[in-house]
Amino acid sequence: MKDTMIGVDLAKSIFQVHGALLSGKEQFRKKLTRPQFWKFMSGHSPAVVVMEACGSAHFWAREMIKLGHEVKLIAPQYVKPFVKRQKNDAADAEAIVIAAQRPEMRFVEPKTEGQQARAVLFRGRERLVRQRTELVNALRAVLYEFGHTAPIGIRQLKRIEAIVEEPNSDLPTLVREECHDLIQQIAEKTVRIDAKTKRTVKLAAQTDTARRLQTMPGVGPLTALAIEAFAPEMESFRCGRDFAAWLGLVPRQHSSGGKERLGRVSKAGQADIRRLLIIGAMSRLNWMGRQSIHEGSWLARLSARKPKMLVAIALANKMARAIWAMLTKREDYRDPMSAVAA
Repeated sequence: MKDTMIGVDLAKSIFQVHGALLSGKEQFRKKLTRPQFWKFMSGHSPAVVVMEACGSAHFWAREMIKLGHEVKLIAPQYVKPFVKRQKNDAADAEAIVIAAQRPEMRFVEPKTEGQQARAVLFRGRERLVRQRTELVNALRAVLYEFGHTAPIGIRQLKRIEAIVEEPNSDLPTLVREECHDLIQQIAEKTVRIDAKTKRTVKLAAQTDTARRLQTMPGVGPLTALAIEAFAPEMESFRCGRDFAAWLGLVPRQHSSGGKERLGRVSKAGQADIRRLLIIGAMSRLNWMGRQSIHEGSWLARLSARKPKMLVAIALANKMARAIWAMLTKREDYRDPMSAVAA
């Protein structure tokens, strides 16, 4: 039985280590370089190792597990209240141990190498999309300074190109050259985005989990990849509502004195999955997606009396709970209205 808990304040070069018994009694404090930390943990008997879920934490979690230790990752915001007075590495390491010893504390599931690799691909594509959006907005701004307006969106690029290429354009030669350069950069970004999108679709077709997720309306390869990359095992959540709350798809509470006061969506969880689920929900509420909504269904009744964005968030919450059920039961999506009709 592991009777020692070791709190580690991670860094690039110098690691602060705080050891204590599970009863809370301090055993040691050490400041170790990277090689020294590795040697110390290799020679130490199996213990409970606790780290903040920050940069390199998932790598070190996997390495500590290989050495026979039990690893727990804790969110930094849960450690901060336990820091005593001045903030330094030693105080942070001690606070990590104190926070982890709380019986009600929540922990972060360590990620596998595969999950982190998928996250790198997802983040890379998102970064390229942001850079392309920046370039399109810069192009629109240049044209606006010379009296030409263009609507927002990448789909308007052909209209912008027509303004630049117009034979009798009133744009100065230097400005047209700069616009051509921006258009060329946008084209290069689009090629790279398309390549990463194809790779994402290919990855999403390789795993049974991603295939199962895509049986749900509004969930495509990007959403499936994001869930695989960023979400922990669904068994770590007690129910689908807990998963929806982890995503930040629940109202913020200001309740007191037995009176419930619910506000806007908290947005306190995983932003990437939440955003993609809301986008998928919105796709079901547009003119084409509405054709698949059954008369008299929950979604049809809600759409008739509530704003579109509110309905989309409510539907995203329902989708999150359905995803939890699909992955825990290992079943494909089943349309509730079709099941009732059967």
